[in-house]
Amino acid sequence: MEFFKIHKDIPFMRHALIFNVISFVTFALAVFFLFSRGLHLSVEFTGGTVMEVNYSKPTEVEKIRTLVTGLGFADVQVQNFGTSRDVMIRLPAQKGVSTAQQSEKVMGALKAADSEVTLRRTEFVGPQVGEELAHDGLKALGMVVLGIMIYLAFRFEWKYAVAAIIANLHDVIIILGFFAFFQWEFSLSVLAAVLAVLGYSVNESVVIFDRIRENFRRYRKMQTTEIIDHAITSTISRTIITHGSTQIMVLSMLLFGGPTLFYFALALTIGILFGIYSSVFVAAAIAMWLGIKREDLVKVSVKKDEDPNDPNAGATV
Repeated sequence: MEFFKIHKDIPFMRHALIFNVISFVTFALAVFFLFSRGLHLSVEFTGGTVMEVNYSKPTEVEKIRTLVTGLGFADVQVQNFGTSRDVMIRLPAQKGVSTAQQSEKVMGALKAADSEVTLRRTEFVGPQVGEELAHDGLKALGMVVLGIMIYLAFRFEWKYAVAAIIANLHDVIIILGFFAFFQWEFSLSVLAAVLAVLGYSVNESVVIFDRIRENFRRYRKMQTTEIIDHAITSTISRTIITHGSTQIMVLSMLLFGGPTLFYFALALTIGILFGIYSSVFVAAAIAMWLGIKREDLVKVSVKKDEDPNDPNAGATV
């Protein structure tokens, strides 16, 4: 399905160097902010108090969040679990304040607003648990990157795998750079969004690389830059349909999903926007700089009655 069809190829690769410089500067800034400011980690990573409370009737999470925030707790996470009457509250650790003191303070405010609220459990999530979660998250990210590289190396060729991974890491680092610069809360849900962006971005790269491979087989007189430009231009309609529909869904979560889904949707929004950019101006351009050519994808076997100096002699896929 196509909304439109562009009959003349857009010369994307003519400006590849300029866009790669922009990408490098953006990437360098993201790395700088990651090291200078760091990520504002949530309770899952830093440790804190987890409370589970029960109400006799359905309650509004936003009212509880406002009430607890008014007690002086920053970055409070409040969400329903199980039913609309069960609420989980995550409080960040405070120096000199114990878990019992935190829970008593919060329960006092909750009971003042609703006397029928009961405390089901309260526990302290220590820094050791936070370190383990961070370690497991990085391990998951590394395994995803390795898996993508192996998949692309087998499906295409190592140059394509390197180009796609650089483009995907470009997206991930920029997302983290945004969170570091604005000091947005980085939680497990945001980590899940980062991993989702990895898979989403590589899908767009695979579509373009697939079309590049097809063009190498079909147009034997085209130069590599022309092959890439034609591949990107011919997939623009598909890109607009796919990314446009996905972005509408993510924006609906961002605008109407509430605080629980806000940073998750925000990370996906940034990742999708930069994923489109990186697939075209980073992955394809780097593949071009690495010297992809028809011989990488086409096996050549010269027959006895053919001229061995003919570059197209006996070319088979």
